[in-house]
Parts: sequence; structure tokens; C-alpha cells
Amino acid sequence: MSFRKVNIIVLVLVVVLFLLVLHHNFLGLSSLLRNEVSDSGIVGFQPIDFVPNVPRQAVDGRQEEIPVVIAASEDRLGGAIAAINSIQHNTRSNVMFYIVTLNGTADHLRSWLSSSTLKSIRYKIVDFDTKLLEGKVKEDPDQGESIKPLTFARFYLPILVPSAKKAIYMDDDVIVQGDILTLYNTPLKPGHAAAFSEDCDSASTKVVIRGAGNQYNYIGYLDYKKERIRKLSMKASTCSFNPGVFVANLTEWKRQNITNQLEKWMKLNVEEGLYSRTLAGSTTTPPLLIVFYQQHSTIDPMWNVRHLGSAHVSSAGTMAKLSSCGTKKQCKISNPCLLINLSNCTSGKTLKVLVMRHTKLRLMIANLKY
Repeated sequence: MSFRKVNIIVLVLVVVLFLLVLHHNFLGLSSLLRNEVSDSGIVGFQPIDFVPNVPRQAVDGRQEEIPVVIAASEDRLGGAIAAINSIQHNTRSNVMFYIVTLNGTADHLRSWLSSSTLKSIRYKIVDFDTKLLEGKVKEDPDQGESIKPLTFARFYLPILVPSAKKAIYMDDDVIVQGDILTLYNTPLKPGHAAAFSEDCDSASTKVVIRGAGNQYNYIGYLDYKKERIRKLSMKASTCSFNPGVFVANLTEWKRQNITNQLEKWMKLNVEEGLYSRTLAGSTTTPPLLIVFYQQHSTIDPMWNVRHLGSAHVSSAGTMAKLSSCGTKKQCKISNPCLLINLSNCTSGKTLKVLVMRHTKLRLMIANLKY
């Protein structure tokens, strides 16, 4: 075989190889385009982007999608990223994250997600329109902090996840230690639109909150001196529940117009001041307590361990021991619970130790200071 014929054969092989590579890349691009989601504009909420998940062998595309809604404010993005990471690393389920934020935070959030191991997750960033809260909230001079609009995102779940029949809401200050599928499969009783963790059943039950005493029942959140509250005939000693983590039946939520009911009580509070004057927690809790009074199911209390106070709890053979936490002490947990609320862990350095050491995850986070 002559040298010229060899060159021709090599050239043909190179051309064939180039065409094969080009064909492969074209198929990959077509697959990516097919995965994109288009959304029509929704009043009050504007979808910003959607990032399709890179197929993982562990995830079956035929699985039911689990919508998880998390509100992420600019000053708490570290917590939101940690929460999302802990969920993703503890499940093989088909999770779709709906990250609710303000418009100015979207770019910062997107950069975090694209530069970490979370760049393969499926998520949608939704912009929260603060105009929805006009006339429904007011600044309280007695409270040290101003109103945080994103804390009310949980009131609008059917709009945030319009096509879902069921969804999970979580605050951005939690670390999930179990499979989110288990929480998603929590059974809700007929006619119930949501399932919460009751404070009396919680591992952090009867925690003394500075300025509010034992805030674990209705009287800790509502002003029973007000006639409108008394007319509701709700027992003041009724155990309250925590809305930082809950499962929602969105079909029932829509049928009962839960969002409209919540907005009604928000407006009435602005006009009449119905919340307890010693209220130390979020102002989102009182309207939820009213609307869901004796009309909600419960989740396993191990899914919402709060305050990081001293407690020993047991559920399905799982033991959790939480030691004291302060600004000068590291938060330490042995045999962690399914979900841990980090809201009282005030030191940025402490929080990082807790997340890195006890979730046993490789979190690509340089700083978790709030």
C-alpha cells in the first residue's frame, strides 16, 4: 500500500470521527432543549429560570416529582444552600426545588448553585412580589427586626407550585438528615390541607423563649383579650404547631381557599392587633394557627427538632440528643434527628461546624454566616 493511500485512509477516518462527535453533541443539545420548561406569568410570582437535572443513575425519571419549596433571602443564602444540599444528598427521589427569593437575589443564588455539587439539581427560582403584602403586614416598633417578606411565601404555595397536588415547605435554616420521600409520604386526613409538627410533641417542647415565656400553645401567639379572638372559641391551652416544616395537600388548600383565609387574618391583625404582644417568633404563625385550628394532620416530630435546646426524644428507634447552643459554644449533635432547625444557632462559625460535621456532607460552602 502506497504512502498516498495511507494518508487518504487516515484522512477519511478523521472525517468520520469528527462527524460522529458532531452528531453526539447535537443529540445532547436536543435532549437539553426538550427538558426546558416554559411557564406563563403568574400574578405576584415570576419564574426566573429552570435548570434541568443532569440524569443520575440513582434517580428514576418515572418517580413522582417531590416539590420542595424553600424561601431564600439574600442574608441567608448560606442556610438555604445547606438545606438544599442536605435534602439532595439524603434521597434518591425525584426532587424539584422551588426557591422563592427577591429579584435582586436571583443572580447571587444562581452563582452559588452553579459553582457547587448542586449544579445538577432540578430547581426553579421564583421571584416574590412584595406588593402582595400591602395592607396585610405592619412594622411593630416593639419588635427588633423588620418584616421579612419571604416568610409569607408559605401562604402562597398553590401559586408557587401551580401544577402540583402536594408539596413540602421548609424554612432555609434547617438541615435534613433523612430521606425527604418519607416526609412527603406523610398521610393527611380527609379534609386536611396541611400537616405540621405540634409543639407539644416536638423534641424541643416547652422551650423558654426570651421575652415570651413558654411559647408552645395558642395563648403564646394570640391576644385573647381581643373580642374577635375570643369569639373563635379556640382554647388558649391548645398546643401550637411550627410552620417551619410542613406538608401541604394543595388540592385541598385550593378547595378551602386557605390563602384567602390567611390574608383575611393578616388584614384583621393590621386593623385590630390580634397577635400576642409577647410574640417572639415569626408573625406568620398566628394566622396559620387560626385557619388550621383542629383542622390539620401531624408529621413525625423528628422532622422538626427546634431551638437546639436540651432534649431526649425517641421515634421509630431513633434517639437524638441535643446539647446547649450559644454564641460562644459549638452546636454539637450526636445521633442526629431527621431534621434540625438552625434558627437559634447564632454564630456563623458554629453553624458551619454543625453543618459540616454532623450532616457528613461535602458542602461546597465557604461561609455560612447569616
